[in-house]
Amino acid sequence: MDLMGMMGKLKETQQKMEETKNRLNSVLVDEQSNDGLLQVTLTANREIKNFKIADELLQDKEMLEDYLVTVLNKAITKATNVNEAEMAAVAQSGMPSIPGMDMFK
Repeated sequence: MDLMGMMGKLKETQQKMEETKNRLNSVLVDEQSNDGLLQVTLTANREIKNFKIADELLQDKEMLEDYLVTVLNKAITKATNVNEAEMAAVAQSGMPSIPGMDMFK
């Protein structure tokens, strides 16, 4: 088994993961309430970029709070799924092939 080759491959994979993490800052995920009164945009790294709140929601504090919780949770889940899929693809492509360790395939 080529230990130096494996270490190089590991370092290369770490670098690709960093690049992917940086790229995910520009991948935007949109989510909105069913009625469209609240919209949120965040990056695939789960950083909030934008909100759009309909005027009628501003009249009802409790309703706005409920909407924020629901829509943000849905958006975070969606962004997490994108993030994990991208990171897993990079990790899987960079795994050295070790005999008997094919659980990642």
